[in-house]
Amino acid sequence: MSQNETPLFTGLVEHAKKNPIQFHIPGHKKGAGIEPEFRQFIGENALSIDLINIGPLDDLHAPKGIIKKAQELAAEAFGADYTYFSVQGTSGAIMTMVMAVCGPGDKIIVPRNVHKSIMSAIVFSGAIPIFIHPEIDKELGISHGITIDAVAKALEQNPDAKGVLVINPTYFGISADLKKIVEIAHSYNVPVLVDEAHGVHIHFHEDLPMSAMQAGADIAATSVHKLGGSMTQSSVLNVKKGLVSPQRVQSILSMLTTTSTSYLLLASLDVARKQLATKGHELIERTIQLANYTREKINEIDDIYCVGKEILGTKATFDYDPTKLIIPVYKLGISGYDVENWLRNNYQIEVELSDLYNILCIITPGDTKEDVDTLVHALKELSTTVHINNKISNEKSHILLPDIPVLALTPRDAFYSETEVVDFNDSAGRIIAEFIMVYPPGIPIFIPGEIISEDNLTYIKKNLEVGLPVQGPEDPSLKTIRVIKEHRAIK
Repeated sequence: MSQNETPLFTGLVEHAKKNPIQFHIPGHKKGAGIEPEFRQFIGENALSIDLINIGPLDDLHAPKGIIKKAQELAAEAFGADYTYFSVQGTSGAIMTMVMAVCGPGDKIIVPRNVHKSIMSAIVFSGAIPIFIHPEIDKELGISHGITIDAVAKALEQNPDAKGVLVINPTYFGISADLKKIVEIAHSYNVPVLVDEAHGVHIHFHEDLPMSAMQAGADIAATSVHKLGGSMTQSSVLNVKKGLVSPQRVQSILSMLTTTSTSYLLLASLDVARKQLATKGHELIERTIQLANYTREKINEIDDIYCVGKEILGTKATFDYDPTKLIIPVYKLGISGYDVENWLRNNYQIEVELSDLYNILCIITPGDTKEDVDTLVHALKELSTTVHINNKISNEKSHILLPDIPVLALTPRDAFYSETEVVDFNDSAGRIIAEFIMVYPPGIPIFIPGEIISEDNLTYIKKNLEVGLPVQGPEDPSLKTIRVIKEHRAIK
């Protein structure tokens, strides 16, 4: 087979051209039974391949035909021994990855700044997390990756760990020395699991950080939809044979995956792989150049700048992805969330993420010079407007960072414990039984089993005050928190 082929997409189109009479689901029957306004907007072509796992179209749960061929092409493109398609997003792939190596009571070494899906997998599996503290960037108020030294220390203390999980690259595009981390883990015969949600493109250009498969990692959950051109919710799980069983991966993924798999999502993975394999280098080269042009223009604006190579050089900042534009805005005297809303309301610009101090914009092959020039123009106007209205000083704002809480119970034990609801302001010192996070990026401030600290309550309040989306608790107003029930002695 050639990387120019798209066996899955082509097979779906050929099937649709036969115009079969369908006595099977989905009930809209090629769009004939769907609401007309929606059909007109989506288009008959898309609806004609919104199909299910009938004989000619293979089955994601036991692929033998066109899906199998598409996954084999993807494995070749990504440098993996096996590639599995996920229609449960990268979250489903991440949960599979963790549960494929961990069972109840097994240890897994993870950075504390992991995505909520990893913590969910730890709850489901009953694994015991051995947390590594990520390096904190006090200039930007964000977490970076984990260091080689921290991984070596964690493995020395926990040689019986079932896996080491690494985020590569982080949401903000920063990478650790993944190859060295893999070498250390493999010296203990421990597999390396990579959350590669924000790095599908890095495999296809030498000027980007090393991909999981290039670094010799054992398994990586890679989000094709985020930066690789497939449809939202479609991802892949790449596996190297050896320390991880591909058969177990397939089994766990099947357990976590709907039996009504979306062929639209699967087809988009097939064509995205083709584009990355055949044109990826050229497209990414253009994207890097566009991102660097944008970075230079932003750095000409007063009190706004865009992070570049100067961020490298610490133990946790080994490499970075220039297509991620980290734009600190705290010198303007307003929050990243304020900037996000201003850009939306005044220029119809939507950013990837905002937090207390920064906005994050991503540049992909789908962007144009006109797009980035509009962003630069808008930020210039914002800078001028803020200076006129606020007459702020250029003194640096105080950067407020969350603490890494103490884990008192395993996340699973806490999640299933007897609990009670207490007032948010009275919860310090209690053990939390639910997740609290700001999404995006979805990194928990608290996970079940951690001791609530006064400093982190203050951090949550600050995020709420500026309007950032704090998520996770049963009480969306965050007036109350669910905690482990205390059993006091009877007086």
